[in-house]
Amino acid sequence: MHEETIRSLSVSGVSFAYRRLRQPERITEPVMVLGGALQGMFGWPQMEDHVGPVADVVTADLPGMGSADPLPPGPSNDLMCAAIESIIDDLDVPQINLFGFSYGAGLAYGCARRFPERIARLALGGVPAHISAAQLDLWRRAADHLSRGNTEVFATLVTEALMCLDARRHVTRRKLAYRYVRRSMMHAARHSRHAVDSLRRAMSDRPDFSGRLGDVPTLVFSGEHDTVTSPDRQRDFAATIPDSRFLTIPDADHWVVLERAQDVADLAVRFFTDAPLSSAPCLAPVEREEPSVTDPACV
Repeated sequence: MHEETIRSLSVSGVSFAYRRLRQPERITEPVMVLGGALQGMFGWPQMEDHVGPVADVVTADLPGMGSADPLPPGPSNDLMCAAIESIIDDLDVPQINLFGFSYGAGLAYGCARRFPERIARLALGGVPAHISAAQLDLWRRAADHLSRGNTEVFATLVTEALMCLDARRHVTRRKLAYRYVRRSMMHAARHSRHAVDSLRRAMSDRPDFSGRLGDVPTLVFSGEHDTVTSPDRQRDFAATIPDSRFLTIPDADHWVVLERAQDVADLAVRFFTDAPLSSAPCLAPVEREEPSVTDPACV
């Protein structure tokens, strides 16, 4: 059994919290997981199940997310990174492994640039290294619908913006993923007090992916059908990081952490324990059919 602790912290007067699942026999540094703008500390059970046997797993309701206080006006990247560093301090460890997906990839990359000495290894998935003007316009329209209470229209717009719906491209569990993502967006729209602000900040307070990062072992991975930022653009981003690895995961789109959840968690374990990546299950294609299973875990 893991020992679960939830601790409250504050930075610049903004309160937030993090959750730690302790592994008494860990073999690598704690793994902190950072996800999408509407995700919180309880959204990563598949990482807990697969990473938990080798490391402490840390998730958070960062400022402006979940149960945390709202973000103050103005740019938030410095405050978010300060909050993450304060979690590392509170963990009382010199370094952590950092896993960032989608919006969380920008936060994780920003932290690695600000305090690389605190990051043992960095894994970045679904990196939104390039967002087009058309994409930004769609997100603005989605946020406007949400602010007017049009939750169903909002959920549909966001889901379709985040998924590859081209039937000519095989995405494993596409139908299940679509239903799950849309339902999750509906839930966030109805229950998250930060939803509108989080969306608008994700558009206006964009992370800077143009800088350099050195001396942090880095893995960048993308679903082969990612329509948010193409795998080619994510590969170009990875090329700016010396000695980084880039992997394309077959039969998945931007929601690779949902469509191939167990395989992505296995990849993370391999990377964070310095095990070989070449035999990771996520690199192999999957059966080209929609399995009849219950919805996968929340990511």
